[in-house]
Amino acid sequence: MKLTYPKVLLIIAGALILLSLLRVITGANNLTESGQYTAALNAAVPIGLAGLGGLWAERSGVINIGLEGMMMLGAFSAGAVGWEHGPWAAALAGVLGGALGGLLHALATVTFGVDHIISGVAINIMALGMTQFLAKLWFGAEGSAAAAAGGNDKQSPPMPDMPTFTVPGLSDWLYSIEQHHWFLVSDVAGICGSLVSNVSWLTVLTAVLFVLTFFVLWRSSFGLRLRSCGEGPIAAESLGVNVYRYKYAAVVVSGALAGLGGAFLAIYVHIYQDGQTGGRGYIGLATMIFGNWRPGGVAMGAGLFGFMDALQLRGGGPTVHALLLLLAVLLVGLAVWKLRTGYRTQAVISLVCAVLLAVWYLTTTTVALEIVSVAPYITTLLVLALAAQRLRPPKAIGKIYRRGQGK
Repeated sequence: MKLTYPKVLLIIAGALILLSLLRVITGANNLTESGQYTAALNAAVPIGLAGLGGLWAERSGVINIGLEGMMMLGAFSAGAVGWEHGPWAAALAGVLGGALGGLLHALATVTFGVDHIISGVAINIMALGMTQFLAKLWFGAEGSAAAAAGGNDKQSPPMPDMPTFTVPGLSDWLYSIEQHHWFLVSDVAGICGSLVSNVSWLTVLTAVLFVLTFFVLWRSSFGLRLRSCGEGPIAAESLGVNVYRYKYAAVVVSGALAGLGGAFLAIYVHIYQDGQTGGRGYIGLATMIFGNWRPGGVAMGAGLFGFMDALQLRGGGPTVHALLLLLAVLLVGLAVWKLRTGYRTQAVISLVCAVLLAVWYLTTTTVALEIVSVAPYITTLLVLALAAQRLRPPKAIGKIYRRGQGK
């Protein structure tokens, strides 16, 4: 089923009504509070940038498992530069650090024909070891300027704040409406309020990058040639496309976007820390798959995973407990749909899971924080399991291509 703009608007309206009903029934006001969505937006940005980076690489036919390592390089580069030169220089350094990782991945896979998975895993391992070694060398060296400024073996010195913007008047008005907890109206106000209050300029830049990606890859001759390399590189070569050049460009851009995502993590908390990416590169890869290799789908997936990730920061036990009821209702709907389309076994499994979730919800009042902390990863598995039947990856993805092999 092709999603048109009217259908997308209907889905958004339905989701808002469902969330509002869930808030009223469960009393979990955190579901639509502006603070929750501000945190979700900040959590979604690095995941979305990693997913967008994966999209660029895989649309050219190169699998990029190394997104996590490229995010590490971006975060470290941002920390190394940001404490002396500020957050914008940190963002640029993160882009360059990630692009360097992308260039290495392109060299291995495109030029030397290394298996894409092996190369990506090697970059992740290399990036982890390199950042830990350089952190000790640059930030934790005894008597160094970085150590005197607050750096150590595990983290960089702090950097200044990234500027944010707030729409005067509108922000306060939406917040006042949110506090009334009116059905739907306050919920919409809370969500919209997060978009006009203390928004980082890097978040705005990320939104622009998503739009640019769509127009470059789907509305330009450059994008058509790049995507042809991922669908049929031999046919593209026969039409005069320099496949190597386009693959290199795509993978370097992929690394740069992932590096910017890593830089955002460092800039957001004002320092680089060891282990800062926390697997977000892999979740970004999952958003790309869930989004069916399309920018809009990646954005939706990043928003979902960002919301679940933000629950960890806001003590979201009661909120996750409320979401159990929502998930039970959605599984009942899925069971009915599967039954109507003839998939009886899947319908029964969905119904049983819905009943178990409903029992869990009715017999408890909250969810343990240990479960909340793994909620983003559980969500990743569930979403990928449900989306698996409609996925359509590029035809030549992951295949080793050598120039002139079609002759």
